[in-house]
Parts: sequence; C-alpha cells; structure tokens
Amino acid sequence: MKKLSLVAGLTLALFVAGCSSDETGGDTGTGSIGEQLDYTITGIDAGAGIMAAAEEVIEQYGLDEYTLQPSSDAAMTSALDNAIRNEEAIVVTGWTPHWKFAKYDVKYLKDPKGVFGEAEQIHTFARLGLDADLPEAYEVLSNFHWEQEHMGAIMIEVNEGKAPEVAAAEWVENNQDIVSAWTDGVQPVDGEAITLSFVAWDSEIASTHMIGKVLEDLGYDVTLTPLEPGPLWASIATGAADAMVSAWLPGTHAAYLEDYEDEIVDLGVNLEGAKIGLVVPSYMDIDSIEDLLE
Repeated sequence: MKKLSLVAGLTLALFVAGCSSDETGGDTGTGSIGEQLDYTITGIDAGAGIMAAAEEVIEQYGLDEYTLQPSSDAAMTSALDNAIRNEEAIVVTGWTPHWKFAKYDVKYLKDPKGVFGEAEQIHTFARLGLDADLPEAYEVLSNFHWEQEHMGAIMIEVNEGKAPEVAAAEWVENNQDIVSAWTDGVQPVDGEAITLSFVAWDSEIASTHMIGKVLEDLGYDVTLTPLEPGPLWASIATGAADAMVSAWLPGTHAAYLEDYEDEIVDLGVNLEGAKIGLVVPSYMDIDSIEDLLE
C-alpha cells in the first residue's frame, strides 16, 4: 500500500495471567482454577465489542472475583504464547477467524447462557455517496466475499513474519480466480484516492490489506487507516474514510451500527461463520465458562 496511518496509543504491554509456580505449569498445580488464573481474563482493546460481551459474561456467570484486563490483539496473543510455552493456566478473549487456532491447541469454553451469542458475520460498509464518487471501488467492495481459509492463509503468513502488504499481495497473485469474481467487468481507474479504515485485529489487518491490494491493482491510490472500533465506525459515517471490511455483526459491533446505521451503507457480508468467546489452552481441564467458578 502507498500509505499507512499509525494508531496512537496502541499498547504493546504484555499481560500474562497468573499461574502456579510448580514445574508442570499452572493447570496441573494446586489451587482452584481462579487461583491458577489469578482471577484474570486477558482481553484486547477496551472499546472492542468482545470486551463488552466479556464484561457481561463476568456478570451473568457470577465471576465477581475476576478482572477483565484490557490490552491489545498483539499483547493478548503474546500472553497466550507465553503461557502455552510454560504450560500455564490462562483464559483470553478470542475470535475466529484468527491464526492462533491454527498455531496453538486451544479451545473455546462453552457458553451455556449464550452471552456471546451465535456465529457472526463480517460485513463491508461504505460512506454515503461512495457509489457515485468511486463506482468501480463500490462495485468491487460490494462483490467481495471470501472464506475463513482464505483469510487464515494471510494471517498465518503475517504471524510467521511477513509484512501484511507482502502476504496480501502474494495471496492476491496466487488467487486470481477468486479475485476475478470481484473485479469482473470493473474498469481500471487512474489514481483516484480511496481510504479504507480497519480495526487492528489480525483478521482485519489481513482482509483490509488484501482488498486494498485488489483496489490498488485497479489503479486506486489506497490509504489504510487502523483505528479503534469507535473511531472506525465514525470514520465511515463522517466520510473521513470511504469504506471498511471489518464490521462484526450482529453482536460485536451492534452498538456502533445502532449509532451510525442511517449514515453508512451496508454492502453485505464478506465472511460468514465468525465467532467470539473465551479461549483456553486445551491442556486446561475445563470446558465451560461455569468451570471458572471452581
């Protein structure tokens, strides 16, 4: 991409859940599950919808002793990696698609109360008037739909060290049969500027860099702007950005959609079967959120 805005205040601190000090790790140590976890759930950005859902989980399940620790996607996965390397107890906020489910042996905790809701969809949204101002981009964004395995392929490459723009460009080059379905009949443009905003989760970094590359190949001058969820939605509503492909609905971003639904345009679902919840390493001998009370 030609331009990439930076997010101020993205924390890189590592938040590691408490664990047992014995050699075999927290899950096999003494003490209750809560004690092994130091009564901590490691989360991501404070404004993310999954954090609001996790707070509701704490209330609904009576996890009054637990603290939901905000951090970032990078900090959360670093904490998870550290715990798994030492076979320690940890519980984190998680979602799919995400590369951690391919890299680590982890599992969702069952949610019998249904607080996290059912499977979600990721939608594409555009500012009002984009169809008239940038009709070619509007058509591509409207056509855009892919599978979790496609997104996952880019996420894994990024996690293994490739720059997002490189991994996205390689995916586009190697999957022209998929890309051509979005661009069929769309005429090239001559340097028109377009700004895509996105929440800086690994999944949305992958999707936004990829679709940005597709638009760049059509001749657009593409700017990618990572934002926190609130400013992300506001950027589309105010026209500060032209579009995003990272709206998780009906649950995670529901409050933002309610605030801005009359000021934005839903271009449809670009990925199905997304999910959010609490995630633990598979070696932990718990299966449900209710087990956190033990």
